[in-house]
Amino acid sequence: MDQFLEMNAKTQLVCLLGTPVSHSISPAMHNEAFRLLGLNYAYLAFDVNEDSFERAIEGLIALGAAGWNCTMPLKRLMYERADKLSDAALLSGAVNTIVNQNGVLYGDNTDGYGFMQSMTEAGFDCRGKRLTLLGSGGAAAAILAQASLDGAASIDVFARPASASTRLIEEEIRRIHGACGCRLQLFDLADSSRLKKSLADSEALINASSVGMAPQTDASLIPDASWLHPQLTVGDVIYNPRETLLLKIAREAGCAAFNGMYMLLHQGAKAFQDWTGMEMPVEAIREKYFQS
Repeated sequence: MDQFLEMNAKTQLVCLLGTPVSHSISPAMHNEAFRLLGLNYAYLAFDVNEDSFERAIEGLIALGAAGWNCTMPLKRLMYERADKLSDAALLSGAVNTIVNQNGVLYGDNTDGYGFMQSMTEAGFDCRGKRLTLLGSGGAAAAILAQASLDGAASIDVFARPASASTRLIEEEIRRIHGACGCRLQLFDLADSSRLKKSLADSEALINASSVGMAPQTDASLIPDASWLHPQLTVGDVIYNPRETLLLKIAREAGCAAFNGMYMLLHQGAKAFQDWTGMEMPVEAIREKYFQS
């Protein structure tokens, strides 16, 4: 609790909004970073749902909060509520980070940045590469936007048809087509022959769905190692369990593979920089909170 001892009348508030938030590592991570850099900020977490969203935002503006994060189910609501948007937020249609600029709300989406930083740490540079992306939810939208901005040559997205999230991904693809040179295609996740062909032609596979997350750890959208090839880098947004069935299959196929743990670290680091203008001490935070 040492990091809270120096709070005073000039302490700047940042926080996490969403539900549930009691499990979040973000307060510990950000408050430790503030302590290490001697910054007079405090990060709290508040359980906020769609019904209380607008009242919470108005309260934070009235209090002069420096900014906040939004997690599910508020990211798309925050996109609609923000006054200005980063390119990543605009393309993804979702906001997870707000900077309060004297009542003008600047919205960013740092989730895709966090995942792409994890890919870089795994030795993969997406520029000019072909990717296969599984899923159509918020994580998929953020990664799709950031990978396009980062220079991916093409991305095949596989999702379940006729769902609300897939319709939002369709809208996002139209936005990206008008803003980036990345070639995007949307396919039915049930089309196994098309998925196999996409994997054969791709240099990276990203699972942005919740398939394989605890407690259903025996599930994978890729059934066995024969679908993969050793030149494929495989990333999974899931970090519970640390090794999903997909990652086990990927390693069996000889692929470089990584989970979503460092996505959380790097998306937080980008939000930290948005609020403070300073770089989070990532290695110190990694060592304290993200090592097995």
